[in-house]
Amino acid sequence: MSDAPLLSLLVPAVGGQGGGVLLDWIVDAALVDGYPVHGTSIPGVAQRTGSTTYYVELSGERNPAADGTPIFSLYPVPGALDVLLAPEFLEVGRSIELGFPSPGRTTIIASTHRLYSIHEKIVTGHGIYPLEKLQSAARAYSKKLIAFDALALAREHGTEANAVLLGALAGSGVLPLREEAYREAIRAKGVQVDANLRGFDAGLGVAAGSAVAAGPAEAARREGSRGFGTPLAPDPSRRAASADPAVIASGSERDMERMAAEFPEGLRAVLRLAIPRLVDYQDRAYAARYLERLRLIVRAGSLELAQIVARHLATWMTYEDAVRVAQLKTRASRFERIRRDKGVGKGEIVVTDYLKPDLDEIYGVLPYRLVAPFARWAERRWPHGRPSLGQHVKTTTVSGFVRVWMLTWLRPLRPISYRAREEHARMDRWLAALARCAQWDDALACEVARAAQLVKGYGDVRRRMTAHFDRLLEAALRTAEREATGGKFEASRSLAARYRTLVLQGPDSEAAAVALAAETPARS
Repeated sequence: MSDAPLLSLLVPAVGGQGGGVLLDWIVDAALVDGYPVHGTSIPGVAQRTGSTTYYVELSGERNPAADGTPIFSLYPVPGALDVLLAPEFLEVGRSIELGFPSPGRTTIIASTHRLYSIHEKIVTGHGIYPLEKLQSAARAYSKKLIAFDALALAREHGTEANAVLLGALAGSGVLPLREEAYREAIRAKGVQVDANLRGFDAGLGVAAGSAVAAGPAEAARREGSRGFGTPLAPDPSRRAASADPAVIASGSERDMERMAAEFPEGLRAVLRLAIPRLVDYQDRAYAARYLERLRLIVRAGSLELAQIVARHLATWMTYEDAVRVAQLKTRASRFERIRRDKGVGKGEIVVTDYLKPDLDEIYGVLPYRLVAPFARWAERRWPHGRPSLGQHVKTTTVSGFVRVWMLTWLRPLRPISYRAREEHARMDRWLAALARCAQWDDALACEVARAAQLVKGYGDVRRRMTAHFDRLLEAALRTAEREATGGKFEASRSLAARYRTLVLQGPDSEAAAVALAAETPARS
């Protein structure tokens, strides 16, 4: 048995990221260079409920004697890992939690883009794990850290992130393998050889030339790259809001600046985004209605309150009904983005949209007077959820595109639609409550304003969340009325903040929020 040191490498990957191919490349490169090596994979549970781990051990000596074959382990030893090669940044945190990397030994090479886990997605509010904490942990538990957005670099070079990470591994020098051995492994695999070699060279350059610059600062700068699983990514195909045809038809960018000019400077950054969004959603008159509502809040409360309302009101007034969904799904920029992200170019693409509108969403786009009796009957008939109509529409075919696009013809009817009546009535109740709270206590008004975060989702989720919003509004006002005689509003402020926080934590905390709303007014 050989006494040669063994080098260990762990790849905690997510399903579909090419971790198996990456493992094969590393093992084949070691064999090409004459190093005894062994690779093992342990399947995970699913895309983002559990990672699939790939583990490699290789001898530190090339071509050992016939009787000196090393004995390899099938699984990494906590604290004795030489390389952690993570295709997704949260996997660094998982590995640290399991104790695998150590600051005195481990080189961490990681892509900083995120593919959100199931636990991050199910939280009703903002459940994304803080990137800063991951960066801090990666620095603390690594001897050397090479962190950069491998997915963005891969998209730039028309390849995949695993090839870029292989190049970063080669460039780090932590394994005693020649660069040409890695390239030979890519050629031997025979999968997208030219593209993978481009990715390898890109990763090689990052690790060898700018490992420090591509560390945490670069991670923060490039978090949210374009591509699969990165919903925070900016859309490079999206034109400036002022260049949208609807915006151009209703007025110039200068006109929008004039619309925002009367408001305090602290609001104008939000208004520059809100006004084009509202015009695109409906028309200039709709944006003017938004500004009129906001003007009342500016007069009644503080700048902080106005800033909160400006952001949430713009989002709420552009609620995604069937007309808005059709508008977004049939835009040329959407198909251009899909072509670019998938590398199709001028080739044919097939896009299938999976739609499942329920009765509320179907009749919600029709005139209120026409459908109100049916809506009341449907609520009595199906009090716990309306029937839905599931359908798969290929929007890249003429019939499928026209089928969705025709919904946009209902846009002129939106102001008199059943959904608009319901949404705007709830907005007006909220704004009236804010004006009243602002007279009592500005901090209370700010907390009630933040309650608009609860109004989100589709179908049953939307109904459940608006019920929470209504309950919060009612309980907070009832509690504040009792506190008004004493001039102190601690209980009502606490109720609004705690209720919102509980609901945004996810469905498991909603019962506690309901109990809080029932108990607090009685105690105050």
